[in-house]
Amino acid sequence: MEQVKAFADRLIENVEQVIVGKREAVRQTVVGLLCQGHVLIEDVPGTGKTMLAKSLARSIGCTFNRIQFTPDMLPSDVTGVSIFNQKTGEFEFRAGPILTQILLADEVNRATPKTQAALLEAMEERQVTVDGVTHPLPSPFLVLATQNPIEYEGTFPLPEAQLDRFLLRISLGYPTLSDEIRMIERQQIAHPLDSLEKAVEVSALRSAQKAVREVAATAEIKRYILDLVSATRRHGELYLGASPRGSLALFRCGQALAAMQARSYILPDDIKQVAVAALAHRLILGSSARVREVDSRSIVQDILASVPVPGGELRA
Repeated sequence: MEQVKAFADRLIENVEQVIVGKREAVRQTVVGLLCQGHVLIEDVPGTGKTMLAKSLARSIGCTFNRIQFTPDMLPSDVTGVSIFNQKTGEFEFRAGPILTQILLADEVNRATPKTQAALLEAMEERQVTVDGVTHPLPSPFLVLATQNPIEYEGTFPLPEAQLDRFLLRISLGYPTLSDEIRMIERQQIAHPLDSLEKAVEVSALRSAQKAVREVAATAEIKRYILDLVSATRRHGELYLGASPRGSLALFRCGQALAAMQARSYILPDDIKQVAVAALAHRLILGSSARVREVDSRSIVQDILASVPVPGGELRA
């Protein structure tokens, strides 16, 4: 697993040339990349969501497209469209921006539900179907979506089916005073993204993704994952708990975190580190919780505190 650790460290270090003081958010994004999962970056405007996605794409050297979602967008603006060619007498497929390796879905919750649904097949099955013809997406394929909080003007809440397809939901937050000073100094002459160079090859990414799948988990760890997910389904504050995708997300992220530390096995701490980012966005609050403005992240924290952790012999 040393190659995965070296890959992740090099990638994180390169992205941090642009993203200042947000190591944990950058680290979680790399976890999503290694798990071949999609990442939702939710925060207020101006905190660096788009810069994080651009920096990651440039650091890998993958093909990259950006879609700026707006209320007047149509699904064909995302997937592509078939156009009749009068010379050949046949329909030709004009690929949409989704046929790329890294897709930045910027402000995804500003599009209508119909357009948001254009991402569902691509995110789950790595393909798009237009006019009855299925087009496979390139590998690797990763959606980095950004959204503003739903309280902001002109936003449409993402449907549960789409939220569930995101492996992780992360937040950047405002920088500290010292980090904001460093940010100003770095951008005094030019933006650091302009000079950011590729740090890793796509072939190295594929090798790292394959190696992550080989990380082992004991029966106790698997049971711990299922206990956490089951607790969300029984929680009194929740209308709907995490789906089986939540269990898989915890397991895959645990594998990635272990590999990033050059370990070939998952520890309970790996699961606890990623539980909030992997589960909170999959939960639907009950009416009483919404009235009292209970946050789904705090519910996951409560569950982590209440579910017994596998014994210390796993650390030996």
